[in-house]
Amino acid sequence: MTPIPRGLCALLLLCLAAGSGLARAGEARAAVASNFLHTCEALAEDFHARTGHRLRISSASTGKLYAQIRAGAPFDLLLAADAATPRRLVSEGLAKADSVHDYALGRLVLWSRDPERIGDGEALLRGGKIARLAIANPALAPYGAAAREVLQRLGRWEALQPALVQGENVGQAMQFVATGAAPLGLLPRSQVQEAERRARGSGWEVPADWHAPIVQSAVLLIRGSDNPAARAFSDYLRSAPARAIVREHGYDRVD
Repeated sequence: MTPIPRGLCALLLLCLAAGSGLARAGEARAAVASNFLHTCEALAEDFHARTGHRLRISSASTGKLYAQIRAGAPFDLLLAADAATPRRLVSEGLAKADSVHDYALGRLVLWSRDPERIGDGEALLRGGKIARLAIANPALAPYGAAAREVLQRLGRWEALQPALVQGENVGQAMQFVATGAAPLGLLPRSQVQEAERRARGSGWEVPADWHAPIVQSAVLLIRGSDNPAARAFSDYLRSAPARAIVREHGYDRVD
């Protein structure tokens, strides 16, 4: 007999519990990396419809969220933009080891709100004239670290220092480009996809092998380990419906 995948089994149990009235609707607080905010809002809506539980979302750079958790911020879950931070919290005794899992694989895009600005994106990054380029702070945001890695690979990191406009997180970096403060940005594909629903720009997807994989991991924090809503969302995030929403919002699949 073929075993039922863990994610599907978890979702079936959630649905059965919600439908039979065995699960009381509760609330969990999630610390969510800035790049994943819009996706998590869609997930929270679907999660509520399926289980009755609500998810309250606080969003910032992964580095800032880590510092807040270390300082005692009342979060139940962390959805990070990297794989290292959730595991670091486990090693520090602040998160549950058996709850860590990878939920998304991010991609980086060179993007401009000007539909004519980016033609040959590779040539532009390799040697084109760049007056201002927005990235997230590499010290706080994994997508910023990936952007730095790309520019270092191309030998342009040092040369472009005067042109770099650094946001505290990818949301702020996106705002720099969206408002015209920077004509170009190295940004998450998920955020570019969201921006282009409102107004079409121009972009070029950076090859995945130009930087280390942007594997995003989630973890249930110790504070949320006794919260049924937090445990339910941790299970839901592994389910097929959740994975479909993640893919729809511009992320590659993580098996």
